[in-house]
Amino acid sequence: MAGDGQVTVGDVVMKHRAMKVRRLYHDQVVVGFAGSVADAFTLFDKFERHLDQHQGNLLRAAVALGKEWRTDRYLRHLDAMLVVAGNNQMLLLSGDGDVIEPDDGIGAIGSGGPYAHAAAKALIEHTDLPAAEVVRKALEIAASICIYTNSEISVETISDTPQGEPVGTGA
Repeated sequence: MAGDGQVTVGDVVMKHRAMKVRRLYHDQVVVGFAGSVADAFTLFDKFERHLDQHQGNLLRAAVALGKEWRTDRYLRHLDAMLVVAGNNQMLLLSGDGDVIEPDDGIGAIGSGGPYAHAAAKALIEHTDLPAAEVVRKALEIAASICIYTNSEISVETISDTPQGEPVGTGA
């Protein structure tokens, strides 16, 4: 999973080297965010609690967070999205309570997400690059197109995943 480092407020870049990708649950789960930083940190904390409660079961924790996010008055107004990944599963979580497992194992969120998704899809279909290089190059391509995405990219891996395993990017 990779994330760029840009934090933008309106049309102003406030930070260039934010860490939008984090490891949770004994380093077995990687989570990335897009959207409001403060809201994302709240969601990181909530998701980590659900992971602990469900003994690291990614899907159960994501569904529990989705339910809470959708029904809690305060959380319902948070403006962020999460990409969460474990060894063989990746999910996209939205503020509407959606828990989506992409069909092609590629997920991207944020303003540069569509660009990174398209680039990752092309790289997977037409190269033999490992997943970590695919997400890095996909975000580099997104950064060259999207003004809200920069090239200060951080990459976190769960393991050396072979081609075809989940690939996630957040921009």
